[in-house]
Amino acid sequence: MRLTEEQEELRSIVRSLLTRHQGDSAWGPLTEQVGAAALTVPEAYGGMGGGARDVHVLMEELGRSLSPLPCLGSAVLTAGALLASDDREACGRLLPGLAEGTSVGALAWAEQGSWDPAAVRAGATAHPGGRWLLTGAKDHVLDWPGVDVLLVAARTAAGVSLFEVAPDAAGVRREPVVTMDGTRGLARWVLDAAEGRLLGADGDGGRCLAHVRDLACTALAAEQVGAAGRALELTVAYARDRIQFGRPIGSFQAVKHRLADAYVLVESARSAALGAAFAADEDPGALPRAAAVAKSVCSEAFSAVAGEMIQLHGGIGITWEHDAHRYFKRAHGTGELFGPPAHHRARLAAGLGLTAH
Repeated sequence: MRLTEEQEELRSIVRSLLTRHQGDSAWGPLTEQVGAAALTVPEAYGGMGGGARDVHVLMEELGRSLSPLPCLGSAVLTAGALLASDDREACGRLLPGLAEGTSVGALAWAEQGSWDPAAVRAGATAHPGGRWLLTGAKDHVLDWPGVDVLLVAARTAAGVSLFEVAPDAAGVRREPVVTMDGTRGLARWVLDAAEGRLLGADGDGGRCLAHVRDLACTALAAEQVGAAGRALELTVAYARDRIQFGRPIGSFQAVKHRLADAYVLVESARSAALGAAFAADEDPGALPRAAAVAKSVCSEAFSAVAGEMIQLHGGIGITWEHDAHRYFKRAHGTGELFGPPAHHRARLAAGLGLTAH
């Protein structure tokens, strides 16, 4: 599985921009010069009409720098949910702004720590005039200041459905959450009889969310690979420079073995993440299985490499503000996002017709 020359060029451009523009300030250059928010949006809606492999390249580079940008929450989750809903009116109205990066979206979906569509308990009731009123609370929503487009999953008499809700509407409240990983914002959204507009068909939200979950896991796996690879690079550089007993610590056999094991983890994870991206583009029927594998493998690889980063940095590695801790905290956060590895292994087993004993 190989990326194209154009995708490798995209990688080079994104890395260069993220080097010159730090943190939130990179959003403008990435969306205006690269079209980072438009990669998978069809050209008919102002996008670039790309695929999951383009997103893989972008997310891997964002992971390297632990970027706080809303690409995952807006360009992957929100745009993906709109496209999956097949609601042409909503897509035509909302996707151009999301693709340009002039608006940012959020998908309020998870409840009680679960991203399984079957776990949705927030309710939506129909009222005369085509109005829907939504009540419930949504956790672990990927956050960004000034969200313009809010999509909410709620349960109706027909099943789980998707709704568009104005973020500043009456009965809508956003509660920022203090997280261990300070590089990624999360919020809790509470709705109390908030008015919403149905997206797509009533009761079709479960299908949409299942597809979006696979796209999200695929994109997140790429981010984890990028972060794990960078954590390993920084650790190898430190092992070359840190002198102990008159020698670089990287010259000790035990350290070499640990770094070699970490390298194998990173490259194995990269293969799993790329496999999911290729499945999304070329074999959608295989995507649920490939996404579950990628999320499980990449979560555990990143956690292991980030742990080794702290260990091999020694005393400085346990400093809360050090890069080692920043990667470790991101590893912990992404490992739980969209479900922990065990959940996705169980999902994979169920898809293969296996039962746990």
